[in-house]
Formats: sequence, C-alpha cells, structure tokens
Amino acid sequence: MPAQPSHNAPVSGSDTTLRADARENRDRILRAAREAYALHGIDVPISAIARRAGVGVATLYRRFPTRASLITEAFAEQLAECAGALDEALEDPDPWRAFCSVLTKVCAMQAADRGFTHAFLARFPDESSYAGERDRAEEGLALLVRRAKEAGALRPDFDVSDVVLALLANSGVANGAQAESAAASRRLVGYLLESFRARPDVEQLPPPARLELDRLGGAG
Repeated sequence: MPAQPSHNAPVSGSDTTLRADARENRDRILRAAREAYALHGIDVPISAIARRAGVGVATLYRRFPTRASLITEAFAEQLAECAGALDEALEDPDPWRAFCSVLTKVCAMQAADRGFTHAFLARFPDESSYAGERDRAEEGLALLVRRAKEAGALRPDFDVSDVVLALLANSGVANGAQAESAAASRRLVGYLLESFRARPDVEQLPPPARLELDRLGGAG
C-alpha cells in the first residue's frame, strides 16, 4: 500500500527562522515597552517603544494591533503577581494584616515601576481577560476593606476610594524621589497604615472624595 501523505507539512528551515525572528521581535518589543513604561508611565508613544526595540512601527502593530494589547501583555506578569497577592490576602484570617499586605505590595510595585499602577487601574474594555482581572481586584479590595472595618481594625470612616488616595500619594513620592523611591514609598505607606488604623479617640475625617479606581489610569 502506498504511504499516505502527511497532513502536517514539514517545517522548512526558512519557516523556522521566520518564526524565531517573530518571537525575538515580540520579546524585544515587550522588553522595550516594560522599560519605557517603568521610566515614563504608559503614555509613551508607540513610535518611541518601536525605536527602543529596534523595530519598525508596522512590525510592532503586527504583533500588538492596539495600544491596549501592548500595555496589557507587557504587564501580564505583574498583574498575575498582584492577583496572587490579593488571593493570598483574602485567605488570611487576620483582616488587618490582609489589608496591610495588599496595600504594601501594590505600593511597592508602584514605586518599582511607574507604569504598573496606571496600567492596572486603567480600563481596557476590549481586553476581556485583563478587564476581568481588574474587576476581580476591585471587588477583592472592597471585600478586604469591609472585613477590616467589621473586625474593628480599620477606622470606620475609611472608604474604599481612599485606596486611590493612597496610591496617588505614593505615586507622587515614587516619581519624585527617584533613586530613593523604594525607601520613601515604604516610609509613606507606614505612615498611611498608622493613620488608617482604628482608634477610640480618632477624629472624624472630611467626606470621602469617592475617586474611582481608574482615577490613576492613563488609558481608556
């Protein structure tokens, strides 16, 4: 009986090279994007990222057809890390420790990378998986706040939008302190957590600003 033709055509050397080149270009683009976002935030022009990666703008758009797709892919690893920290905190039986751990973790990531918090809080309606993670994080933060307040550890007038105030304050410190940003951020977070702690003699604060979590998002 004659041999049956294979349905899987062999990959030629040139095809293998093209695929390897495509992967290399993709990796270079993502590396350049992360570097640029870390230095300047997520409003960096696509053309600047392409130059940093050593590719043409058309090549970049073939790999990432929208600005949102590039941003979300560039921060996929950090998003997973942040989601993991939130899941771990939600399993912690100590509500105050859980709240503190998440705020400390997110602020440390913000100080290390200027673009991360903006990307994390921005809304990308066409990126369904990213939007789903963001919505889950928003719900998780609200649950952490509620649990800490119900435990009597978090001041009763704390509002979930005060998390955004904390991130705004930390953003200013992280961007302004430059080389000392990590140490300055840790110091600020320490002060903030002490002010958030419930005490019997705590004075009532002005009404919350009700800032949305995408207040920091530079893309929409």
